[in-house]
Amino acid sequence: MLQPSLQRMVAEATYAKDVIPDEVIQSLWSGYGEIIRLKLSGADIHSVILKHVKPPTVIHHPRGWHSDASHARKLKSYAVEMHWYECWSARCNKYCRVPKSYLTATHDNEFIILLEDLDVAGFSIRKEHVEITDIYQCLRWLAYFHAIFLGEAPKGLWDSGSYWHLDTRADELENMQYKELQQAAPNIDYMLKHARYQTLIHGDAKLANFCFGDDGQSVAAVDFQYVGGGCGMKDVAYFLGSCLDDKQCETLIPKLLDVYFEYLKQASNEQAKQVDSDALEAEWRNLFPIAWVDFYRFLDGWMPGHWKINSYTRRLASDVLKTSACTS
Repeated sequence: MLQPSLQRMVAEATYAKDVIPDEVIQSLWSGYGEIIRLKLSGADIHSVILKHVKPPTVIHHPRGWHSDASHARKLKSYAVEMHWYECWSARCNKYCRVPKSYLTATHDNEFIILLEDLDVAGFSIRKEHVEITDIYQCLRWLAYFHAIFLGEAPKGLWDSGSYWHLDTRADELENMQYKELQQAAPNIDYMLKHARYQTLIHGDAKLANFCFGDDGQSVAAVDFQYVGGGCGMKDVAYFLGSCLDDKQCETLIPKLLDVYFEYLKQASNEQAKQVDSDALEAEWRNLFPIAWVDFYRFLDGWMPGHWKINSYTRRLASDVLKTSACTS
């Protein structure tokens, strides 16, 4: 049941006569609330998605991680997501589709984000396993997203996008088992932060956050809690790691990077960005393994048995750690 005050807020934002809870789509991480589909009557739209954040009084982290720092990080992430929808999201185009926002508000220490129902908009397909054409669609989404926001300061967002960036993961850093990588972590972080070419990154661009189009030709993305500044390779590495196993990584990633950079060049030209595309590609290609190993740093401290720590990940880490920039 929705609180009457919240029902009124939704009705006013959508010009609906009645607001009826339909289904809980998912619970938010660590019990911080729910994502709910609401049915509307008397409005031009028939349903909306409510992201209703209600911080719990007692927190149970699924993997036993909890601290004041993690609680503060989660609360900031929801404030960032609200700001993203208020001030940034409208700039995304059809190639990096995001849901329309109808309402963002705080209410009784809760966060309210009311969004377009992407299922109704033609993006009803979710995938746990992908074909190569699906990966291309997601890489195009990332390339256009990165091109649109290339060179822009992340005002109101995370200074460093992604949920694993080093500044917010001191506990995981201390817990690392891979001591050589632990020692190199600040230098790896420095290389990513001080890349010449910066953009906005989605920050949690895993396969589960992409909604595939019913037409088989398009894709949309959700969950912008960790959007912020950074090198686009952080999104690309994280996305590919979410849908490829180690053998696929070895065989497919060179071609997939070619595809991403072709899309990035195309998108940059369409956005009339004054950028040296060759220099951008050269820098970001060199930073791809750095970005991959940066995420490995987080996993090693957070869940060292994670399936993403595979032979490909270990090989990249070995290569990266041999470079003077990481071991100095």
